[in-house]
Amino acid sequence: MADRRHLPSPVSLIRRRPRPTRLTPQIAESPIATLARSGLVDAAVYAAGCRTCSPKTLAETFKSLRDEPGGMAWIGLYRPDEKELNSLAAEFDLHPLAVEDAITAHQRPKLERYGATLFVVLRAARYLDEIEEVEFGELHVFIGADFVVTVRHSESPDLAVVRRRLEDDAALLALGTEAVLYAILDAVVDGYVPVVAGLENDVDEIERQVFEGDTAVSRRIYLLNREVIDFQRAVAPLMSMLSALEAGFDKYEVDEELRRSLRDVADHVTHVIERVDSLRAALRDILQVNSILVAEKQNEEMTALSRMSNAQNDEVKKISAWAAIGFAPTAIASIYGMNFRHMPELGWYLGYPFAIGLMVLVGVGLYWAFKRRGWL
Repeated sequence: MADRRHLPSPVSLIRRRPRPTRLTPQIAESPIATLARSGLVDAAVYAAGCRTCSPKTLAETFKSLRDEPGGMAWIGLYRPDEKELNSLAAEFDLHPLAVEDAITAHQRPKLERYGATLFVVLRAARYLDEIEEVEFGELHVFIGADFVVTVRHSESPDLAVVRRRLEDDAALLALGTEAVLYAILDAVVDGYVPVVAGLENDVDEIERQVFEGDTAVSRRIYLLNREVIDFQRAVAPLMSMLSALEAGFDKYEVDEELRRSLRDVADHVTHVIERVDSLRAALRDILQVNSILVAEKQNEEMTALSRMSNAQNDEVKKISAWAAIGFAPTAIASIYGMNFRHMPELGWYLGYPFAIGLMVLVGVGLYWAFKRRGWL
């Protein structure tokens, strides 16, 4: 059996560092019992692709790994406390900055090399169609020549599925820690596909809402666009991370099958990124179309209001014109109806026809004037 300490790796892992002859004080102390009951989900030591033991505590895992020449330990943690991560840092010589990132979480996806250890941050995702939100899960992975430490801060991704897949494929698992990294990357990227499908389905629904004139669609477009942007931020960094891994293939003589597998993951990431870019473009176009449709609807409403206002103005003009026409005879009649003693017209023989004629003349004149101005 080949000693895993000297197998090449794509993550700058040339040889396994010397193991301490005894546990460090952080691990040897009695608080190690607390490590077993908090964040440890699953721990196993593998040799030639097969699980040789399943330790119950971190201390047992460290001891089993030292007792298994050429073995590999995979330690899975869920929201571990600082003491657990410090014990791992002491045992595997993890960089303080990487440990600090794993403790605080809320990191962007990235790949960092710290000496003989690779530190990877991934963001798994799943789409909640009921509320149209993308739920993200943060995963931190420490990769060494003979160990893999996974730190989850959320329920996703389900690494138990990844572990079972690898354990069912001993030939792949025998390739070492880089095979575990590939399987984790593949599981995370595969989880992006249903997210994209859910987002695309919602975009189709929004298109129908826009052309149906739904007034609430603008808010939905904005919120969905925010989800797409957040998802894009989780996916986009993977391309540079996979490119960095691929750059070390020849230097570290990575197994050819693993090279193909990682390239396949890169192809899937490219496909997801292209679909996400299409979603952003579609949402941008939909928002513009919606703005145009809203503007057209507002213009139609304003036009209708203008027509109503004009019609009302025409009616007011007609009423005012007829009121003016009716007022002139009324004024003349009221003057002659005062019966003052000294009104010369009262004794005039032609006074009555003169008054009637004056009323008709004034009325006709006013009618002609209003008609000419379009009021009647």
